[in-house]
Amino acid sequence: MTSSRPVAVVTGASSGIGAASARYLAREGFEVVCAARRLDRIEALAKEIDGRAVQCDVTSAEDVAALAAAVGDRVDLLLNNAGGAFGLEPVAEADLEAWRQMFEVNVIGVAAVTKSLLPALIASEGQIIVMGSTAGQVAYEGGGGYAAAKHAAKAVVDTLRLELFDQPVRVCEIAPGMVKSEGFALTRFEGDQAKADAVYAGVAEPLLAEDIADIVTWIATRPKHVNIDRLTVRPRAQAAQHKVHRVL
Repeated sequence: MTSSRPVAVVTGASSGIGAASARYLAREGFEVVCAARRLDRIEALAKEIDGRAVQCDVTSAEDVAALAAAVGDRVDLLLNNAGGAFGLEPVAEADLEAWRQMFEVNVIGVAAVTKSLLPALIASEGQIIVMGSTAGQVAYEGGGGYAAAKHAAKAVVDTLRLELFDQPVRVCEIAPGMVKSEGFALTRFEGDQAKADAVYAGVAEPLLAEDIADIVTWIATRPKHVNIDRLTVRPRAQAAQHKVHRVL
């Protein structure tokens, strides 16, 4: 039976911003398709929010095709949230395999899922939201691979908006600064809890996944003629990439 609810597809929905966004969108009346690699997590989340779970690695062409087939011909919102940072080495010591992985998930994955779901998005007069980063606006030491990937993701967003100018599809990027979310820093430092904790040391109130989920929901519920091109959001303590107020 076809749902009467608008359909939102959220990639990277197993934790952090993706899981929080799935919950917030469900509260707004969306039927949320939770897509991620960790099936046990998204199955539990989908049950909690009366959504659907589809196992999907956005870097796998087969998984992306299966996601499109499972979703069907209605997509009112695509939240391209799957992404990640791996490592913090200078360019001179770059782990090039990690750079390839970052490009695959943050750029190719966004393009692949968008391409696959675009016919349904156009038919539904839908909206595409890409989870970018302030790293896609300003470079910083040690962030070469991640910044390059997020700059590329920003370029994909801007290109899409130009190419879809005559179609009833809105295209937005959310660019968060410092967000203390489950797993992001741990993934970057390969499970080193001390290094992950140091990222947020002394910052009394970093952004949380729920803060970004609230913004996702606000953008998703604007009138159809309103396009939020790009929204940059940082915690008050972070004036810029290098300017963070810490109380140590």
